Amino acid sequence: MMHRLIYLVVAVLLSACSALPLRGTGDLGLVIERASGSVQVVNTTQRVALARVEGLGDLSHASVVFARDGRYAYVFGRDGGLSKVDLLEQRLVKRVMQAGNSIGGSISQDGRIVVAQNYVPGGIKAFDAETLELLAEVPAEYAPGKFSKVVGLADVPGQRFAYALFEGGEIWVSDFSNPRQPVTRRFPAGKQPYDGLVTPDGRHYLAGLFGEDGIALLDLWQPELGSRKILANYGRGEEKLPVFKMPHLRGWALAAGRAWLPAIGRHEVLVADARSWQETARVAVKGQPVFAIASPDGRQIWVNFAHPDNGWVQVIDTLSGQVIKTLQPGKAVLHMEFTPRGEAVWISARDDNRVVIYDTRSLERIGEFAAESPSGIFFTSRANRIGF
Repeated sequence: MMHRLIYLVVAVLLSACSALPLRGTGDLGLVIERASGSVQVVNTTQRVALARVEGLGDLSHASVVFARDGRYAYVFGRDGGLSKVDLLEQRLVKRVMQAGNSIGGSISQDGRIVVAQNYVPGGIKAFDAETLELLAEVPAEYAPGKFSKVVGLADVPGQRFAYALFEGGEIWVSDFSNPRQPVTRRFPAGKQPYDGLVTPDGRHYLAGLFGEDGIALLDLWQPELGSRKILANYGRGEEKLPVFKMPHLRGWALAAGRAWLPAIGRHEVLVADARSWQETARVAVKGQPVFAIASPDGRQIWVNFAHPDNGWVQVIDTLSGQVIKTLQPGKAVLHMEFTPRGEAVWISARDDNRVVIYDTRSLERIGEFAAESPSGIFFTSRANRIGF
């Protein structure tokens, strides 16, 4: 009996020695390594990479959402792969091929449903967050026999998802209260909605329009009123520049009572009142903005740019409405992410194969680490935000 007890104690001790350190998930995240189909698990407090998880397929355009407790990350690959990654065990749990061409996804209000948005076949698919079992599909058939690419998918309160149809020119809202029998409502948007976002309170869904100047706005509290266009014709009468890279609306910033929006094809950030949605100002910037993201306290907007200015980042002070700093983090800056309380911002420099970290108060570089062609940076603080 004594020998058996000693054996059990030794086994437990050896297991404890070989296990990963006990840690929470609040300061963890993922960095996409787009060229190698891998992700790095990172720690925002220690400012280091902890582990690499491989085998996630084509991540040339990848996005991530997190489980409610922050333990699991769901990675949506360009090849239609949906991967579930365990951040604590630092391993790939499961991967399913759910489409031929996919660019993102979302997770439901209760964290039980993961939804992917697809180009091919056009539509959305809903999966059980625990098992990745397919629950339902909503084909984006906007006219008989005509299917659209889906863009701008965002979770909204009430187990619903809002998204836009590029060719269909519509906004759809699908209610997954019954996960296997979703109910969808359709609203007109405009010509070629190319991306979308939901405001932090979950009330308004905005779809940017590529085929015309303006933004389609839907009040999700009063959907019966239909959608309307805001910031229409902001480029009227002026020659448009060629668009080198489409802005990402999910990075649109709402701060200091105003919306800060990248202008398509222009070297400007548009500023609009967040209540009336009327344009109030424009901020001249170095290039064509791609992301304009707000610090958690709303005091700063960090902006990166399309080629050939994608080695630069500019910081706008929301109090003065002026650019206060121009930085050169590295070659081909693709993405930025603030730490949960905003004391630092992490920036991916793809062509330098590194992630660079800046202090948001001093605006000085405070760290960096190597990564293989890094692109998207996603922290678990997103788990508790609507639309992320």
